[in-house]
Order: sequence, then structure tokens, then C-alpha cells
Amino acid sequence: MKTLLVFSRLIDAVTESVGKAVGWLILIAVLVSAGNAVVRKAFNISSNAWLEAQWYLFGGAFMLAAAYTLAQNEHIRIDVVYGKFSRRVQHWIDLLGHCLFLMPFVLLMIYYLVPYVLMSYRSGEGSSSAGGLIVWPAKAILLAGFLLLAAQGVSEIIKKIAIMRGDMDDPTPYVPTHAPLDTAIAEEKGA
Repeated sequence: MKTLLVFSRLIDAVTESVGKAVGWLILIAVLVSAGNAVVRKAFNISSNAWLEAQWYLFGGAFMLAAAYTLAQNEHIRIDVVYGKFSRRVQHWIDLLGHCLFLMPFVLLMIYYLVPYVLMSYRSGEGSSSAGGLIVWPAKAILLAGFLLLAAQGVSEIIKKIAIMRGDMDDPTPYVPTHAPLDTAIAEEKGA
């Protein structure tokens, strides 16, 4: 288990580095968007390439940060139901969810994306819009995002098993982020 935990920490480090770095893609996308709007309005010049660059940047940020979101235990779940269970049951729910839903979906996406990206790359596929960008980098970002998510899924499975066996402390103890409805209503009336 120690070797697997070292492997898990390596995956976590890569995921964290990529996750923090891709946050800058949002800023770049906003700057490209603003610059494109200014040039279009001020000089009546527009470019499909700049529009597509915005999409690529935002898509890259979304796809490449998905693994980081998983590592931070910030993916969407039904807190109302999940929060009612003991932490041990929550670990089992997470482990089964990772094994039965996350990993099959991610591996299926990788299986289909590899030939999809390769075909696009080999053909030099370009945008269907005049003056647009080549398409394979956007498709490669999809593949990279799912590869990172698969690796982080493996890391999360390793950590869940280690936590449940008592080989490591829980790095993200669950704290409900939403107050029960009756508490929220009582707080509103008291305010």
C-alpha cells in the first residue's frame, strides 16, 4: 500500500500543478475575448480564429481542471443525501462511485477519443469556419483532460482504500456546505 500511496501522491502533484496552471487560461480567454470585441467594434475587423481561440482556451481550462476538481473533492454530489451518512458510508459511496461510474466513463471516453484525435491530427483537420483554427489541438485537449481525470480517479481509489483500511488520514473530511432547510428557514426568520 505504501508504494501505491507514493504513486497516488505523484498523480496528485501532477494534477495540482496542471490544475493551478490552467486557471490562467481563463484570464487569457477573457483578454482574447475583450481584444476581439474591441477590434471588431473599433476597426470593424473580425476573425473566426480569435473566436475559436476563446473556445479552445475555455475548453482547455474546463477539461484540464476536471482532475484537479476531483482531487479537491469539489465535484457535484447530492449533499442533502450524502451528508446524512456516516463518514465510513460516504467513503464507500465515493469508492463505488469512482469504480462503477467515473472510471468506466473516463476509460470509455479515452477509448473513443484516441482514434478521434489521431484521425483529426493525421488529416490536418481544420475549422469549418473561414479563417478558423486547426481542430486537432482542441480534440487533443479533450483527450488530455480525460487522461488526467483517469489518473486522478486511480489516485482517489487508492486513497479511499487506504483511508478505509486505516493506512492514512482522511485528507478531505466531509463538512456539509448546505445547512438543512429547517435551519436555513429559522436563521432567515431570526435575522
